[in-house]
Amino acid sequence: MAAAARTARLAPRLATISRPAVARAGISSVAQRAAFSVSARQLKSEVIKETEVPVTVYNPDHKGVASGNSADHFSIPVKNGAATNAEVNADDLDAVTPLQDKVYRQMPRTLQKMSVHGKVIIITGGARGLGNHMARACAEAGAKAIAIFDANQDLGDESAAELHQKTGLPVSFFKVDVRDGSAINAAVQNVVDLYGTPDVLVNSAGIADSNIKAETYDPAMFRRLIDINLTGSFLMSQSVGRAMMAAGKPGSIILVASMSGSIVNYPQEQSCYNASKAGVIQLGKSLAAEWAKYNIRVNCISPGYMDTALNKVPALDAQKKIWKSLTPQDRLGAVDDLNGLCVFLASDASGFMTGSNVIIDGGYTLY
Repeated sequence: MAAAARTARLAPRLATISRPAVARAGISSVAQRAAFSVSARQLKSEVIKETEVPVTVYNPDHKGVASGNSADHFSIPVKNGAATNAEVNADDLDAVTPLQDKVYRQMPRTLQKMSVHGKVIIITGGARGLGNHMARACAEAGAKAIAIFDANQDLGDESAAELHQKTGLPVSFFKVDVRDGSAINAAVQNVVDLYGTPDVLVNSAGIADSNIKAETYDPAMFRRLIDINLTGSFLMSQSVGRAMMAAGKPGSIILVASMSGSIVNYPQEQSCYNASKAGVIQLGKSLAAEWAKYNIRVNCISPGYMDTALNKVPALDAQKKIWKSLTPQDRLGAVDDLNGLCVFLASDASGFMTGSNVIIDGGYTLY
């Protein structure tokens, strides 16, 4: 009876509560959509524009000891408008600044390992293009001496002289065709006599035949390309590898292959080039397996489409547009985009890395 009385007293209150609830349920879909729409418009139009950015900088004391109690607080102004790239002097881009011994000694151990300080480096195809830029990078990263092997006498002499003048480093040029095993052996021995056993070989020499259908490909051209790209990689690796083994010296061999060794390019036909670079990749893996016991590492760099002088011809303009459209980064590689990877593979920082094929292509092979 008491329970019935309580229910009777609560009935009017429950009815009052339930009716608005039903009414709200009836209009909720419209009201909520309207509220969300207003909120969304506010979020879309809400742009945060700070006039300054607060900064806190923690510096060690005069003894070099970290201190959490002392910090500098300041603000930096925010400029309105789109950011603009600072102008870069063309002479600065062309400068080559070698790593000095004093600077090297002051570097942390990790950065020291990422240099090629004190190393003797042979670079084939180093007279121009990607090979020349990798030679410059090795000079900046602390190389002791650089030997450029190339079949072009004039360009080779010019590039070696320029690199020496810019850096003051010992630089030599050897006119060598990578198909000539005897000439390679003589040149490598002379490098040993001049500078000591080479620590690094960067094999960048190679050629490309493109836009040639397989059914019309001249067998003589096919053999020539394979001989330069694949046999040349073997002969250079063999000669430098022997020198390293004879000296009981660890070393790094870097073979410049291509993403074309892993994929088929579009739209151009280039079956021979693709086959040659696939062979270079497999050669690198095989040598890495065989020579690991000598502490000689062998790795490949596989570039994508690079914006080198050889590609800067009007006949390739239409294809270059297609290449860019198929590359997620929407550009061709710059001539210095391989430099960092080359130095890393040449350095002791990659000491546990062998038999790898590193593709550096702006994402082309992702599709």
